[in-house]
Amino acid sequence: MARAVRPARATGQSPAAAFVSPSARRASEGPTIITMRDVATATGVSQSTVSRVLSGAPTVVPIAPQTRERVVAAALRLGYRPNPLARGLRGLPTMLLGVIVREITDPFFAGAVEAVSAEAGQRGYNVVLGTAHARADEAIALWGVLEARHCDAIVLLGDMSDQPRLIEDLRTAHVPVVALWEGSRPTEITSVSVNNRAGIDAIMGHLAALGHRRIAFVGGRRLGDIAEREEAFVDAITRSGEPLRKGYVRETTNNPAGGREALRALLRLAERPTAVVFATDVLAIGGLHEAHAQDLRVPRDLSVTGFDDIAQAAYTVPALTTMHMPVQEMVAAAVAMVIDDKSGARSQESHPILEPSLVVRDSTAAPPP
Repeated sequence: MARAVRPARATGQSPAAAFVSPSARRASEGPTIITMRDVATATGVSQSTVSRVLSGAPTVVPIAPQTRERVVAAALRLGYRPNPLARGLRGLPTMLLGVIVREITDPFFAGAVEAVSAEAGQRGYNVVLGTAHARADEAIALWGVLEARHCDAIVLLGDMSDQPRLIEDLRTAHVPVVALWEGSRPTEITSVSVNNRAGIDAIMGHLAALGHRRIAFVGGRRLGDIAEREEAFVDAITRSGEPLRKGYVRETTNNPAGGREALRALLRLAERPTAVVFATDVLAIGGLHEAHAQDLRVPRDLSVTGFDDIAQAAYTVPALTTMHMPVQEMVAAAVAMVIDDKSGARSQESHPILEPSLVVRDSTAAPPP
């Protein structure tokens, strides 16, 4: 593409004055990408100097502060944006962090994505986001997109163990990969996890102290964290000496509708539970809705607990007793592993497990007499 730039010597103009603005160029030629050469022309310095200034690369000969300021100001004024693909081809960091989230519509993961974006942004990184859902073809296509973008690292949000092709691709990737909320059992991919067993034990201890004996559990699909929470619940019941009553463990879809459906089934049992432990806050919100629809007063008639402490948990009616997930701390640890200390993210021994904390609100009380 020809450049609409008049030579400065022929016109007597300075390079900056001779430079045709991007808006004028777009008007006559259509959309144009601003390059380092454009910045060099606008500032009257060499393209190599512009490259060293904008990349932050060390220089043998110091660049004058005034020159640096002029280059940066021109880059901002012209709308220069670095090309991640070009940086990747030159062996430089692309400053892109790939994030694969299992289910973006889940409020918990929406909050987790926001936390990852904020943590990456503090390091000057942008996030390339995609959702894997539960379809292997989508996950494989997504991996191809992230690979083409030359991401410097990959973060997984949610358990992807049911997608072996994606896991294999990530295991052999040439960039650091870390997984969050895939359960605490060590895998070939480095992970940062939460202590699900400690969380369920704390909930069960809270309910037992209130006097509950007939306690049910509602979980989603048995993957990662959800499976561990169900196992911890069954173990807690066994240790308590109470029988694991038939129908007291329910599996449903991890959304409010699934929570409603599961509680409806529990309330049809001949011996109703006096408390229900929901594996996630999203399920618990559906359970609260169903309790209200059946004229049950929570917590007087039924105690309800969740897990995750999503933002909405404090605003349900009544406010939800739940386990607080240390999202910020987990995300900070994961991003540090793949960006700040890439060797740590490649270590198979690196699987930190963080502790949740019980948040007692208004949805639990002593069982009805």
